[in-house]
Amino acid sequence: MVIALLLAAAAAQPSSEALQLGKELAAHGTLAAMLPMIKAKEVSELVADHQNLSSADQARLRATADQVFERGRDRILIAEGTAYANAMSVNDLRQVLAFYRSAAGARFEAALPGVIAGTAANMGKVDFKADVLAVYCKQTGKLCAK
Repeated sequence: MVIALLLAAAAAQPSSEALQLGKELAAHGTLAAMLPMIKAKEVSELVADHQNLSSADQARLRATADQVFERGRDRILIAEGTAYANAMSVNDLRQVLAFYRSAAGARFEAALPGVIAGTAANMGKVDFKADVLAVYCKQTGKLCAK
């Protein structure tokens, strides 16, 4: 039984080509575009929260953040690439990457950070839980804010 499970797990593993293609696709995606924006925001907040640091120490804190970000980014993109490799065929991965490798794909990828920032700036406040509770309260009279 254990041998059958191990063989099934081994058979389910994506190929090295699928993993490589998946990681490349992850590097083109929305998450890859968002990570530098998240980093910039959080590093600015870190520095602002520790204004007692000298300019040299602030620079060192930023350099440390750069190092930690690169390791974390790589780990995230490998995980996302593995998820793509598990979810998509090698042929589908190749076809999606053909778009990203095209001129239109390069323009799309270059536009993505601005699109994300523009969406965030124009969507207003979003509080899904509060919105659900407000509608539920209106429909049932329960869970209403006091």
